[in-house]
Amino acid sequence: MHVFTFLTILLLGAACNGPVKKDLPKEKEHPKLIKNIGNGNLQCGLQDKAGNLWFGTSDNGLYKYDGKSFDHFLVTNGLNSSTISCILEDTDGKIWIGTDAGLCFYDGKTFAEIKIPLPKNLPPNKNEYYRNSHRVHSMMQAKSGRLWFVTIDGVYIYDGKSFTPFIIVENANGFMTSNDKVEHILEDKAGNIWFGGRTNEGVYRYDGKSITNFKLKELTLQFESKRVSHNWAWPQLQDKNGNIWFSNWAGAYRYDGKTFTSFTKSDGLPGYNGLVAKIIEDKNGNLWFGGDGGLSRYDGKSFTCFKDGLINPWIWAILEDKTGNLWVGTRETGLYLFDGETFIN
Repeated sequence: MHVFTFLTILLLGAACNGPVKKDLPKEKEHPKLIKNIGNGNLQCGLQDKAGNLWFGTSDNGLYKYDGKSFDHFLVTNGLNSSTISCILEDTDGKIWIGTDAGLCFYDGKTFAEIKIPLPKNLPPNKNEYYRNSHRVHSMMQAKSGRLWFVTIDGVYIYDGKSFTPFIIVENANGFMTSNDKVEHILEDKAGNIWFGGRTNEGVYRYDGKSITNFKLKELTLQFESKRVSHNWAWPQLQDKNGNIWFSNWAGAYRYDGKTFTSFTKSDGLPGYNGLVAKIIEDKNGNLWFGGDGGLSRYDGKSFTCFKDGLINPWIWAILEDKTGNLWVGTRETGLYLFDGETFIN
């Protein structure tokens, strides 16, 4: 879809719906807008301390929305790649952008690339899809203030001056830090750090001294003519009650500190397979699940699905802004504002 058309649809759709709590977008001319959106995803979002909304896409760069208009940033603006996988604002207000090519940051004026020094003995990347990339899968700032970066080349800790590889020997409960072994990271309220990735079994918890591997019940889905099982999981969030939530391609898990409880399509998760890519908790304590069949709200007892109005119901990103509205990112670079009842394209 043409980018101007994409923004125009967003504006016209918003203008026809009333329950929006802030100024609506106005189209802003930009000389570097991509002419063809293609089939990428809108796959991450962030609201910074100043109230700006940031959206990262695959293949189509980074968008910033200030409440009135959109700015669009590409390689020509200083990014090292137009494929954005994750966004983080640190305690100093610096915006970090994880891309297919590595790491960038934005200081409020300009973008700069940050090179993560790779170990000399790093094994070659065997993942055909990501071969020769230095993708940053996810990142977080821990309570200690240190930044953690999960990359296709391993996990790294940044103390503000230098990067240190997070190395755990390969026979330590099966945890391996070589290429593509970790994709998502989460710090819980107790300071434990959780890791998960699609090439691992279960999830891993690091307590500051050692790694513990938690095996998970296999969740099965029907994919085309085959039944496929998954027992890996991405750590997503810790809710207000202290439960930690994880997701995979066949459902989700809740960990209460003692046991894991699984949720699948048979429990009410929407979608073709119950696939879950993103989970957030809103200000009212509701959990929202995004996956291959729209947006689903979980109130602690049951799931309610919302998808009417989504051109493509496959959701990769969910962001709650300071006013309580949800912003939803989908395949085909779709961006929607959800006011609790309707999707505004």
